[in-house]
Amino acid sequence: MSMDLDAPVSIRPLAVGQQTSATILCCNCGAPIDGTTAAGALCYDCVKLTVDISEGVQREATLHICKGCDRWLQPPAHWLVAAPESRELLALCLRKLRGLSKVRIIDASFVWTEPHSRRVKVKITIQQEAFQGAILQQSFEVEYVVAYQQCPDCAKSYTANTWRAVVQVRQKVPHKRTFLYLEQLILKHNAHRDTINIREVKDGLDFFYAQRNHADKFVDFLGSVAPVRSKKSQELISHDIHTSTKSYKFSFSVELVPICKDDIVCLPIKLAKSLGNISPLTLCYRVGTSVNLLDPTTLQMTDVSTPVYWRTPFASLADVQDLVEFVVLEIEPLGPTKGRFLLAEATVARASDLGVNDKTYFTRTHLGQILHPGDSVLGYQLTGTNFNNPQFEAIEQSNYADTIPDVMLVKKFYARKKKSKSRHWRLKRMARDKGELLPKKQDQERTERDFEMFLRDVEEDAELRATLTLYKSKNQKRPKTERMEGIEEEGGPIALVEEASTMGGDSEDGDDIPKISMDELLDEFDELTMEGTP
Repeated sequence: MSMDLDAPVSIRPLAVGQQTSATILCCNCGAPIDGTTAAGALCYDCVKLTVDISEGVQREATLHICKGCDRWLQPPAHWLVAAPESRELLALCLRKLRGLSKVRIIDASFVWTEPHSRRVKVKITIQQEAFQGAILQQSFEVEYVVAYQQCPDCAKSYTANTWRAVVQVRQKVPHKRTFLYLEQLILKHNAHRDTINIREVKDGLDFFYAQRNHADKFVDFLGSVAPVRSKKSQELISHDIHTSTKSYKFSFSVELVPICKDDIVCLPIKLAKSLGNISPLTLCYRVGTSVNLLDPTTLQMTDVSTPVYWRTPFASLADVQDLVEFVVLEIEPLGPTKGRFLLAEATVARASDLGVNDKTYFTRTHLGQILHPGDSVLGYQLTGTNFNNPQFEAIEQSNYADTIPDVMLVKKFYARKKKSKSRHWRLKRMARDKGELLPKKQDQERTERDFEMFLRDVEEDAELRATLTLYKSKNQKRPKTERMEGIEEEGGPIALVEEASTMGGDSEDGDDIPKISMDELLDEFDELTMEGTP
């Protein structure tokens, strides 16, 4: 009789690679899973279906934007500039959500929405440990409602007397050509972006700011483009005796030098000797960061810096309002040149004396490159004119008396029609507050005349034109009042308004009138629309 024996079983331990894991069933769906790594006896799919790691994160929030300045509110009271779908706006949206600090943000991006829907959607991907050893990643969308709220700066701009600092720019001259040029420099460099109001006053402009540092920045800009001197004053508005807190209003007085382009200047003799021994009777051909002077009889040039001028101030002997029209009878170049200037000897006669008498004047001029016999030229008649100027009297009593010419020619005169016609270029203007009282009719005519003179200077002077920004004209007809004044009260007190130049520029005026090429003009980006395209 035989016995059945079991097979022998080895008691040798198994190798590490031969160990088998304990398999259990998912308590939810019954799928086999590894019991040693399973989290809560759930498979990976059931964990994703049953566990929500974004449960404590908001799904809806509100964003506040100011309609006046397009800035977003960052609680509690900070307003920041952020473009649509920018990194700054995305960071603001994430900071608005409660509960994100408990999870790890993997990715965040905007979801496109209609611009008029006033909704902003953000898709966020987060990670968090659902169970011990189990990290779960989940994506969800958050919807933001865009609400309008006025910021304190815009609220102050619509309220009178809320400025904190004012910059008072003044120049004691009988015309506004310098301020027209300064206005174009301000627009080109966008130096007026922090201004809450611009007010036109006698002999200058007032720029109002909500913060003192904005006014300081504007004063520094003026000092970098023009010879100025400034003074600062402050006025105590309120004082809290308990906390020792004081509130001030600051005023900056900025004075421009009273010397303008094409002015004839009499330098003090001592100053003229210190500036390279130049003749005291000079012509101002440019005003930049310093006053640039020229001796038309020798083409000697010199620069009067801002500290030197205010240490020894002097006024102009005559300005552009005293210019007289002359007719060139003869002209002979002498040879020396400096840049665009050519020294020449000319015989001229007053245009009003032609046909009346035969009186002529012989003089030296720096306009030898552009003057020809028969041309008209503007200049100052020094002989027979009485000047109430101590520097000029000192020159007459000194050894420089023989160097005083009878006539000093300034620039070529181009005959233009009085009939107005649109130019193919234009300048931008700043809207300004003219006050409660309307300007007088004579003041309006003087302003229009000054602006037309400035436009002609831009056409005739290439160096001046290089410092400005010119735009192509829209070629649309406007009412006469808008064309002459160029002021459209739109978009607040400091909005840019367009000035369409309307006088002169006719092709029938003459072929020798300087023209501005289309290559020097810029297009408006807001005009590049899709309207009218096939």
